[in-house]
Amino acid sequence: MKYSEIMVRYGELSTKGKNRRSFIMRLSSNVRQALVDFPKLKIHADRDRMHLVLNGEDSDLIIPKLQMVFGIQNFSPSVRVEKDIEQIKACAQEMVSEIYTGNESFKVTAKRSDHTFEQTSDELNVTLGDAVIDHFPDIKVQMKKPDINLRVEIRSNGAFLSYKTIPGAAGLPVGTSGKGMLMLSGGIDSPVAGFLAMKRGVEIEAVHFASPPYTSEQALQKAKDLTAKLAPYVGQIQFIEVPFTEVQEEIKNRVPQGYWMTITRRMMLRLTDSIRQLRRGLVILNGESLGQVASQTLQSMVAINEVTNTPIIRPVATMDKLEIIDIAQKIDTFDLSIQPFEDCCTIFAPPQPKTKPHLDKVQQYEERLDITGLIERALANIKVEKIVPASAQEQQDEFAELL
Repeated sequence: MKYSEIMVRYGELSTKGKNRRSFIMRLSSNVRQALVDFPKLKIHADRDRMHLVLNGEDSDLIIPKLQMVFGIQNFSPSVRVEKDIEQIKACAQEMVSEIYTGNESFKVTAKRSDHTFEQTSDELNVTLGDAVIDHFPDIKVQMKKPDINLRVEIRSNGAFLSYKTIPGAAGLPVGTSGKGMLMLSGGIDSPVAGFLAMKRGVEIEAVHFASPPYTSEQALQKAKDLTAKLAPYVGQIQFIEVPFTEVQEEIKNRVPQGYWMTITRRMMLRLTDSIRQLRRGLVILNGESLGQVASQTLQSMVAINEVTNTPIIRPVATMDKLEIIDIAQKIDTFDLSIQPFEDCCTIFAPPQPKTKPHLDKVQQYEERLDITGLIERALANIKVEKIVPASAQEQQDEFAELL
């Protein structure tokens, strides 16, 4: 069946009171960005729901992209017919015939927002229910949890019928909670942290530390590919590459091995916080999971966090590895994350890192470093790149080749 529109139902937006309109507008913008490859699509965001008028665009291509937009509870592809009882009955019968195999139960849920229509919602329920039963005499009527819920909405511009209710990504529209800088390595945890932050409405920018020639171009590309896996949830993500070779070489040459990791993480945090200020972010996000590695003990976190007062959000902090892997597999980042291209943390990992570093010693060893100069030179050479979902990126690459 060829659908004419998709009816979108909001999730937590219903609880937002006076801020509801701004949340809906942000969701509308995110949907538009996610569906930028469909130029004929028209979006109408109302208070209670959003309507995507397809204008001939292929709903089969749109639906998977729409499922990834945070802030949507569920949605239904709909068929529009004229507000004529006979046309509505014929469409209802055709819809049910697509999925009825002889065993399913059904009900009709009618809503009449156009009160000039000749039948009330209750009358329309009866009329269409009778029409379906006339066409399928053996079909069962079931008011609670039917197999087929035929939804009908009478609006000013026509009658809209649907039977599918497709779950959305839920959560809050990305951007409604402000911007955060995601410390993105090439591992399993940080992309999951970014996904969970976006689900709570945080717009993320990915900060990745590269240490060539110790880290490879493949490691850098892996981080960009992971960002591209997250991009469909919002449409695009800024990827910030931070040159980190000089910093790590200085730490390796001037600091005892046991404190390499602690001071490396402190320098990463200082740089991320500086980038946050430059790009007007509110928080720092990372994929630290409590107790997973030496730098993620509570004692290490305290020593590392001492360099900033900026809030640090750790979405996966209390999850075990299997829980994180499960989410990584669902969002399709796991296979990328386990590719054998090491990031700068693993390349310079000491054989016996301190799990309970002493802050006074950390500060003492840092006095051997030109911290201000190292940070200034790294910030002067950061590279910012817009990462878009893979399909859109491929189209951009093809267009660039034509030019």
